[in-house]
Amino acid sequence: MNTPWAAVAAATAFVWLGMVLAISFLEAPLKFRAPGVTLRIGLGIGRLVFRALNRAETALAAVLVLAVAAGGLPAPVVVLTGLVVGLLLAQLGAVRPVLNRRSDRVLAGEDVPRSRTHLVYVACESAKVFLLLALGVAALSV
Repeated sequence: MNTPWAAVAAATAFVWLGMVLAISFLEAPLKFRAPGVTLRIGLGIGRLVFRALNRAETALAAVLVLAVAAGGLPAPVVVLTGLVVGLLLAQLGAVRPVLNRRSDRVLAGEDVPRSRTHLVYVACESAKVFLLLALGVAALSV
């Protein structure tokens, strides 16, 4: 087993974890509390921020998969990597498009009802936090 690859996997998981915590659970809810930030402005900012986060997550997922594959890391690390990458792909392929369509409508001035899809996204982000934490710890124990 190649422990430098385990270190890369752990570092990648913890960097990714920090980004999700900072953006999804700190920046996103706080921006709507800032003076003068309307729903339309908050959505516009949020789309830019989450697009950047998702690009960074995709890059981190690629680094993680490479490190796990190259390092021949143990099954728990492989399984957790598969779960977190699969969750990201589900968010990008199924949840984000629905949220983007809704925010397009709001930004176009339409009055749309609240969406439960946002709660699905929050649930995915919460699961991702736990998976990334478990993955980082598992990779550190190699």
